[in-house]
Amino acid sequence: MKIHPLITTTDALADLCERLAKADFITVDTEFMRENTYWPELCLVQIADDKEAAAIDPLAPGLDMTPLLDLLVDNEDVLKVFHAGGQDVEIIYNLTGKTPHPIFDTQIAMMAVSQSEQIGYSNLVESWLGFSIDKGARFTDWSRRPLTDRQIEYAIGDVTHLSKIFPKLLKRLIKTGRGEWLDIEMEKLADPENYRTDMDTVWQKIRAPSRNPAVLGRLKALAAWREREAMDKNIPRGRIMRDETLADIASHPPKEQQDLAKVRGLSTGWKDNDIGRRLMQTLAESKPLTDAEMPPKAPRGAPLGKEGALVADLLKLLLKIRSREIDIAARLLARTDDLELLAAGQRKNLPILEGWRFEQFGRDALELVEGKLAFAVVNGRLKMAHIDDIGGSADKPEVVVHVDE
Repeated sequence: MKIHPLITTTDALADLCERLAKADFITVDTEFMRENTYWPELCLVQIADDKEAAAIDPLAPGLDMTPLLDLLVDNEDVLKVFHAGGQDVEIIYNLTGKTPHPIFDTQIAMMAVSQSEQIGYSNLVESWLGFSIDKGARFTDWSRRPLTDRQIEYAIGDVTHLSKIFPKLLKRLIKTGRGEWLDIEMEKLADPENYRTDMDTVWQKIRAPSRNPAVLGRLKALAAWREREAMDKNIPRGRIMRDETLADIASHPPKEQQDLAKVRGLSTGWKDNDIGRRLMQTLAESKPLTDAEMPPKAPRGAPLGKEGALVADLLKLLLKIRSREIDIAARLLARTDDLELLAAGQRKNLPILEGWRFEQFGRDALELVEGKLAFAVVNGRLKMAHIDDIGGSADKPEVVVHVDE
């Protein structure tokens, strides 16, 4: 594979992208810094196909990134391959308002062909290519210039190794017939809504102090205010105010600005500075949540009464068994929240009761809840069986655990 020198000019980038636009797939990775900023600072982009690879310096004076961004978000003929690409996609969305498409994530794909929940890149390389990668440059300061040869070599390796792994992984997916299982997951990764900051919903990421509509209304207003302040100053939202402090103010709002000096987590300067005044104005203008805005109540127990928690535990055990049987990551099959909702009686809008998840797991999960499926220990091994089958089996189980309605 041809490795190009670090690309720092628009002409060189345009030439590279023109060639890569003819490839079936490209592998992509980014290096960025975000410890001290709200918006991640893009410091390096690595890209490859099966013939060539290069690192691109977005901080190079005069470099126009348009050819690369057009390739990533506007070229529908080239598959963009990432590993754990959520943050990479977020950066591209911040730059363009679009996401790469079509897209493929090898971390998600590994969940469909193994029980690996979130396999790291170094483990992926070792598993598929049989060698360990040098992690020495992993935590480097990518914003410093000039970049060293070691940094560039390390960074390009992320896409050159991936360009060798992807075809192998794709063959296994085709062989197992599970490629279609991933279509929805990849579309979720590419959904722009995942990366758009919605000021009306940012409060939902903060642990709510209560279910009081007035408190939650203040929390919603304060969370949006903090987000705007962080964006304007380009600093992490936690530098404005920590979640715990924000929730505390929502629960116990100060009557006067000078009372902010008494709030744990705020400096005394807030009692008479501009940001303190904006906070107090936000509190004054906040409104209680309407009934439609209130978050749904968490389910309390299942229709089976006090046995609800046990049912959820049995569903989790079923998930482990099925994950092992078909060699798939349990997390790809079902989320813990969905299992608890199923145990609590919910039957609508659950991914495990739709599509391939229903065929592979959801049907058995539903039958377990309905008392039609049991766990049987046969010759020291835990298995699943239908109640009717257990009664007539020649291989009698040693222990049977099932749920009756």
